[in-house]
Amino acid sequence: MKHHFADFLDREGNYWTTIPNRERHTYKADFEIENKNEVKILTISKTQEEKHWKQIFDCPNLEELTLNEPSHEQIQEIKTLTNLKRLRISFYRAKNIEFIEKLYNIEELVLEYVSGFSDLSPLRNLKKLKSLHCENLRRVSNFDGLSGIQSLKFLGIRGTLDWKQPIENFNFFKGLPNLEVFTVWEVITKKEYPAFLPLTKLNKLKKISIHYSYFSTEEYVLIQTALPNVNGTKWEPINIYKSRHIPLPSDDVRFNLTD
Repeated sequence: MKHHFADFLDREGNYWTTIPNRERHTYKADFEIENKNEVKILTISKTQEEKHWKQIFDCPNLEELTLNEPSHEQIQEIKTLTNLKRLRISFYRAKNIEFIEKLYNIEELVLEYVSGFSDLSPLRNLKKLKSLHCENLRRVSNFDGLSGIQSLKFLGIRGTLDWKQPIENFNFFKGLPNLEVFTVWEVITKKEYPAFLPLTKLNKLKKISIHYSYFSTEEYVLIQTALPNVNGTKWEPINIYKSRHIPLPSDDVRFNLTD
């Protein structure tokens, strides 16, 4: 299930400044850019003419780049953009992600619908990586490659409504001592209880977002008991929702109208 407009990045705090998904096409330049020194955000794709997408190398102050359905050539050539701070790669099949490891100034990274690879360890070379969003990574199930990213503060792992992102285990938490936010959506694991024990050892954790239907009850009890002061660890047995609908009296002329 592809999406182009949903913004799944948690905008609370100062973890994400990457533009929302719905704005990606706004920064696609299918024309000659006049004031290249002023450009900080661009989007490129395989459908663009070479003379247009290669302008990314002529913008010295470029900070953010979205590769939306990129070509193999585009992926390989971004290695030289070492000043990039924010990178989004969408809808691409890669044998590996070694092309990212030289972008050592990256602080925010979004990988969505990137398939074909299974090893996340090249991300360890990104010593400034603060926020990482992984969405629908079809060949990835083992996230141990993230272990050792000392700078990482925000980690989001998402599947989609028609495919749950598998997570083999949660041992990677042992190598993320500065993680502050962990969010998951539409994920699955075969790891038995206590799968989340490594999570409970994170001393700087501030917030988690885990739907109460993904894991066994024991896992939620473990998290809630071990992390009572972390935002998102209180799962109530009953949810109460406020409604904007006000019941109408039977003598109201609108009473018999359907919604």
